[in-house]
Amino acid sequence: MNVKRALKGQLHASLDMLKQTIEQCPDDMWNRDADSVRFWQVAYHTLYFTHLYLHQKEADFVPWEHHKDDYHDLPWPADSGRKIDDPYNKEQLLAYWQICDAFVETAVDGLDLDATDSGFSWHKGFPKLDHQLQNLRHIQHHTALLSGRLRAAMGDKADVAWVRFRHQT
Repeated sequence: MNVKRALKGQLHASLDMLKQTIEQCPDDMWNRDADSVRFWQVAYHTLYFTHLYLHQKEADFVPWEHHKDDYHDLPWPADSGRKIDDPYNKEQLLAYWQICDAFVETAVDGLDLDATDSGFSWHKGFPKLDHQLQNLRHIQHHTALLSGRLRAAMGDKADVAWVRFRHQT
C-alpha cells in the first residue's frame, strides 16, 4: 500500500470540501458579528494549520506572505478573542487555499512518515504519520463546522459535496 499516495488523495479531498465552504459562504456571513468566531477566521485557521503541519518540523515553516499575527488563532472561550477589523476576504483565502493544495504533493513526498516525533513542540512524542492523520481530521472538523453553519443559514441551498479522493494531476 502506498501510504503517501493515500494521504495526498485524502488531503486534496478534504481541502476541496473546505474550498466549497469558502466559495458558498454568503457575504453577510463572512464576518458576521453574531458568530462568536467568524466564518473567515475558522477557514483561515484551518488553512494555516494545514500548511504548517505539512512540514516535517515547525522550524521549516514560513507563513503565507499575507499572514497577520494572531489571525490563525481561534479564541477560547469563543467570545474571548479580540474583534479583527481587517479580515481576509474570500479571494485572499481562496488564493491561500490554492497554495496549500498545491503544496500537498511536494510536502507529503518530503515527509518522513516513519519519524517517531511530529516535529512540533506542542505535539512531542507524537509519531509523524499520526500527526498527518490528525491534520486530516483537523481539516474535516472545521469543514464540517463551516458546512453546518452554511446549512443552518441557507438550508438546501448550501451544498458542500462529499469528495471521496482526489489525485493531483
